[in-house]
Amino acid sequence: MKVILKADVKGSGKKGDLIDVSDGYAKNFLLKKGLAEIATAGGINEINQRRVSDEFHRAEYLKAQKQLAAELDGKQVDVPIRTGEKGKVFGAVTTQNIAAALNELGYEVDKKKITAKDAMKTVGVFDAEIRLMEGVVAKIKVNVVPLA
Repeated sequence: MKVILKADVKGSGKKGDLIDVSDGYAKNFLLKKGLAEIATAGGINEINQRRVSDEFHRAEYLKAQKQLAAELDGKQVDVPIRTGEKGKVFGAVTTQNIAAALNELGYEVDKKKITAKDAMKTVGVFDAEIRLMEGVVAKIKVNVVPLA
């Protein structure tokens, strides 16, 4: 019997999968517990449309992230911070500071996606990396400047 899963079922499939199971398993377990519904032409068509829609949205999101990475790649961001004598920074520049500086430039980037190669504890230019998603990375320069 062909059924469409309404929820993830261990050993059978994930929500939205069209699977072929024995009649007894379908009637006595999957249908009885509300984990599946009998596959109809309308249900199968709905699954196919949802799958196509999900792939389209995933492709659009990937395209947008790649475009953002291309815009950010090679950019230099100025991060003003309080300093003492000889350019020594009080504390360190954090990913939150970098995200705030990017936000001022009009790029909304989550601080968790930013990684700095070196600790930014002095005034100067440092390298940082923004991992927008798997396989989409932008490298930026962070210019730590004394707060005026």
